[in-house]
Amino acid sequence: MNRESRYRVLVAEKISPLGIDKLREHFDVDAYDKLSREELLEKIGGYEALIVRSGVQVDPEIIERASSLKIIGRAGIGIDNINLDAATKKGIIVANVPESNIISAAEHTFAMLMSAARNIPAADASMAGGEWNRSAYQGVELHGKTLGIIGLGRIGTLVAERAEAFGMNLVGYDPFISEQKAKQLGVEMKNTVEDVLREVDFLTLHVPRSEDTYHLIGVEQLALMKSNAIIVNVSRGGVVDEEALAGAIDNGVIAGAALDVFENEPPGDAALCRMPRVVVTPHLGASTSEAQKKAGVLIAEQIIACFNEGFVSGAVNIAMPLKEVVETLKPFLPLCEKLGKLFNRLMQGKMGEIELEVFGEISEYDTSLLTVAFLKGFLENISTDTVTYVNAPILAKERGILIKESKSRQSRDYVNLISVNTGSNEGEVTAAATLVGRSQEMFVNVLDYHVDIAPSRYLAFVIYEDRPGMIGKVGSILGDNKINIGSLQVGHRQIEGLAAMGLTLDSPVPSELLSGIKSEVGIEDAIFIVL
Repeated sequence: MNRESRYRVLVAEKISPLGIDKLREHFDVDAYDKLSREELLEKIGGYEALIVRSGVQVDPEIIERASSLKIIGRAGIGIDNINLDAATKKGIIVANVPESNIISAAEHTFAMLMSAARNIPAADASMAGGEWNRSAYQGVELHGKTLGIIGLGRIGTLVAERAEAFGMNLVGYDPFISEQKAKQLGVEMKNTVEDVLREVDFLTLHVPRSEDTYHLIGVEQLALMKSNAIIVNVSRGGVVDEEALAGAIDNGVIAGAALDVFENEPPGDAALCRMPRVVVTPHLGASTSEAQKKAGVLIAEQIIACFNEGFVSGAVNIAMPLKEVVETLKPFLPLCEKLGKLFNRLMQGKMGEIELEVFGEISEYDTSLLTVAFLKGFLENISTDTVTYVNAPILAKERGILIKESKSRQSRDYVNLISVNTGSNEGEVTAAATLVGRSQEMFVNVLDYHVDIAPSRYLAFVIYEDRPGMIGKVGSILGDNKINIGSLQVGHRQIEGLAAMGLTLDSPVPSELLSGIKSEVGIEDAIFIVL
């Protein structure tokens, strides 16, 4: 490649010099410690690749100015500072390197845990002030104590391995990890977060921030914990209700906390940052020299692969992972992703071996990529990693999730059908989807009820006693709470007994409202789903 044809790479934030050197072997590189938004707007038009960390915001205006940009590389795990929709719409690949900092995050979790257990920051500050006050900073041992781990993905798994070496008893909650995997880690799995909270001396969280996990630990949950318990959060800000946590510590409900992440960063004059029984650090989970070197080198390799190989393993917005996918299967990939998201919510922690069956004309092709698409959707809201077509099978294997695939040319009622089910200790869970024509996506089976409903951003499924007035009751509850119903379909298993209604909605259903619907006479269950 001569110099005139070399691609130009803009590094807008400081990354490892090793990464810069690797890039310069292939491209013309301009590297800065940190560009301002105005500087980035001015420069971006002349580059084919952009690399950022977490400080530079890549918003729609910057992406619009990026007339030549082919790829944005995030040297780290999160992509919150990159407008993914705008990049995807313009055909720009966004890639990250989540594997770069998992060891650093796990080790920082333990650093925080031990600092809180032994009062190290407060004792250090006391010494710096000229004091020698041993009795004021008596701590507790980790050995023999119970550590609760919420989320047993990659980082949670590493924490479990390290805690076992300290002689700690391990309990955990993660509805999407197999029983066999939990046993290998020596973790006694609980059915609910609340079951974990009642037992632990220490609690550590390793979950993504989502609608399901926002303020996962709040006033009610804190009230269940031992008065000597300590909470550690090195995952995502907002998972813990910080106001509730400050109140619980101040009132002696729990003993203390160690926090590396905050709902708003920087947290400003937050009460937690001034409390003597709270250890705080400024989002240092990935801030080790080793993690930064890995991030710089790995993102450089992603940029090189983009231009030299045409395939980016860390792409998070890849629309079609393989050019070789036959045209017949392409429309079914987004459908399978949506089926995976639906099935994740239907299972509600009932983990078992998953069987994915493909019926009809599409069964004549290699349908393994449909399974990958299903896994991508299934894992998206439960993994702290950004899930892609490339890493979805790996993440599923790490959690001990097993998928059995089968195919049949015969399809009873549809030209093509994708059906998924799982057996568990609490019964079988089923769902199925198809395409009507070549483009209309449709869920046709939910929890073994035949409900024909098109996927929508907000869905709800209500299982109820099949008697007059029940549909009106649910509709009135939603209407009274200003939640508009876009469409409603009813499905039966038999003429009498239970029935199911599937609803597309214009807005989310708050958890307290969902609980209210469930408590109504004649309602067996209600599930709200965000696709």
